[in-house]
Amino acid sequence: MGLLGTRARSGRKAVAAGLLALFWLGSASAQAQQPTPEDLRLVPDSAAQIKLSFAPLVKQVAPAVVNVYASRKVVQRQQVSPFFDDPFFRRFFGQPNGGFGQPRERVESSLGSGVIISADGTVITNHHVIKGADEVRVALNDRREFDADIVLMDEQTDLAVLKIREGGPFEHVEFADADLLEVGDIVLAIGNPFGVGQTVTQGIVSALARTQVGVTDYQFFIQTDAAINPGNSGGALIDMTGKLVGINTAIFSRSGGSNGIGFAIPAHMARYVARAADQGGKVQRPWLGATVQLVGAEIAEALSLDRPKGVLVTAVFDGSPAHEADLRVSDLVVAIDGKEVIDPNAFGYRFATKMIGESAEFTVLRSGREETVSISLQPAPETIPRDTRELLEFSPFEGATVMNLSPAVAQELGLDGLPEGVIIAEVRRGGQADRVGLRPGDIVRGINNQAISSTRMLETITKTPPRIWRLDIERDGKVSQIVLR
Repeated sequence: MGLLGTRARSGRKAVAAGLLALFWLGSASAQAQQPTPEDLRLVPDSAAQIKLSFAPLVKQVAPAVVNVYASRKVVQRQQVSPFFDDPFFRRFFGQPNGGFGQPRERVESSLGSGVIISADGTVITNHHVIKGADEVRVALNDRREFDADIVLMDEQTDLAVLKIREGGPFEHVEFADADLLEVGDIVLAIGNPFGVGQTVTQGIVSALARTQVGVTDYQFFIQTDAAINPGNSGGALIDMTGKLVGINTAIFSRSGGSNGIGFAIPAHMARYVARAADQGGKVQRPWLGATVQLVGAEIAEALSLDRPKGVLVTAVFDGSPAHEADLRVSDLVVAIDGKEVIDPNAFGYRFATKMIGESAEFTVLRSGREETVSISLQPAPETIPRDTRELLEFSPFEGATVMNLSPAVAQELGLDGLPEGVIIAEVRRGGQADRVGLRPGDIVRGINNQAISSTRMLETITKTPPRIWRLDIERDGKVSQIVLR
């Protein structure tokens, strides 16, 4: 408090924008209208203004933040001593029918948070909070509890949408425009950390567009120092107007507790998934049909740029939306619909949050000139049936489930470009494929110098195995050869 007083006495230099928000939230006029950006730049000039509280804002938003309880039944088979195979021992211990080896059910539960985003009881939370759940219940801050149905689960974004079965109308929050956030803005995190009950923590936006988090396929997060702990997942990150700017998702911690580095999925992505739930319960992402790469210092210098920016188009596939729009190799995409693109992660986020059936305007630098390319937003086509097959014959692929590759499959699996070959979707534990070291996501490019073009072709080869297997396997964009006898 002494520091704030010193600053005020020394000429009212810049004070945290959150204190300005406190002034407006606590004043009578703020209850009639929200503060404008000009109002938020004013500096509080009295001790009374500085002491004002976040309480009015919390009272407004807290009823829309819920606790999410997810449970699932897991069947476990007890380990049985070989002695119990003997009928005498089974009778002696009162288990005449081998009851010692019978499966038993137990219930696993997980706890997280969620946010009501509409009056009909639509709730958005994290995918990992309800993954595998058989039953889901939500509890409001007034202690009422309701059963909820799972409407949509999207692992790629780590988001899920629930629907409260009965009751309502419910208090809810509106989405904010997360693009208006700036580093230093005050935010509140509301959730249920460690299951202790609804908790509010306060902090600032520490960084925007964080990309090295690794919890979703779309690396574009809001970083905040508001305390986020286990159980906060799926909860609300709100701004000083009471709108939802993000869904709290992850923390950076070596101890498991909050170290002041938390991450939230931006509201744009949450709204995109919520809209997909309203339009049939399936997330359909637009397909570009091109690959891009990061622009580093060397490429920026070669392109005569004053600094690295945008993404460089490295390939365009025939018949794709990018090809139809005349996007070209070596084009530098610097913005999508006027929003700056700084790297491939930002590019992927900006493009993935566009809705099917609309269009996106790419700002590109081509031969030193700025041009606009309009991309039609279409779903990725399944140009070849995926023809999923589990390989059962004894071979290096025994126990692997494989699929044909198409733009739709490549997009679902998060692959860059459109690789050739057959992709391994699953590997059964203990099978030959597992023992050989094959993994889900590996692409079978060839066997004994013969290109593999379909799952049927691969299955046929496993039924007439050669003496020596020379496998060309692509993993993480690199092709390696494995030789097996």
